[in-house]
Amino acid sequence: MEYHNVHKQLAGNAVLRGVDLDIRAGELFGLVGVNGAGKTTLLKCLLDFCTPDLGSIAIFGQPHRHSAARQPISFLPERFQAPHYLTGGDFLRYLLRLHKVRYDEGAVQAAIAALDLAPSALSRPARDYSKGMMQKLGLAACLLSGKPQLVLDEPMSGLDPKARALFKQALRQLRAQGRGALLTSHALADIDELCDRMAILHEGRMLFTGTPAECRARHGGAADASLEQAFLNCIAA
Repeated sequence: MEYHNVHKQLAGNAVLRGVDLDIRAGELFGLVGVNGAGKTTLLKCLLDFCTPDLGSIAIFGQPHRHSAARQPISFLPERFQAPHYLTGGDFLRYLLRLHKVRYDEGAVQAAIAALDLAPSALSRPARDYSKGMMQKLGLAACLLSGKPQLVLDEPMSGLDPKARALFKQALRQLRAQGRGALLTSHALADIDELCDRMAILHEGRMLFTGTPAECRARHGGAADASLEQAFLNCIAA
């Protein structure tokens, strides 16, 4: 996925200011920034939920405005909510039908087990789900989609420590299969642990793109600097 000189204003305010970004197929890529940095708008532009004022975006070489270009993507928004009247199982059947993927009971059970979602949850209506259960259901749908590229906005929001650890394992397995993920996160330790590369977006501008190790080396200020300190130094420069 490639962004070239992308600009976007919302309500007269510049949210994205000439963003250039290249996300490679099959990598785990972390997008970080403070609240209001423009991360969600960057994802919305990619998915054609809003239109850039200037610049271009390509997905696997195709212009992002073409619906076919977005077919390889499975997206989980930050505030995911399945329809309250569907059971978890019905929701997964519906999503897999949209993705043209056969519902395989074994694969479904493996996916929810990989996220520590109880099998009994699939027979319960979504209205009865906790925040963590809802997040696990959405993540399971993305993993089961078979799409080569996942786009995940704060995917670990609401997950307990066990589920977070299991989800990280699932992402590593995803990468081993040749699939990739673009994820936003406020937890820089997770980005440091998981991601092949990362980008820092601040006030609508891309300040850094590279590996977490390169970020620490360039912005850390000390040999033992954490990624958190490197991030703070980067946005303060």
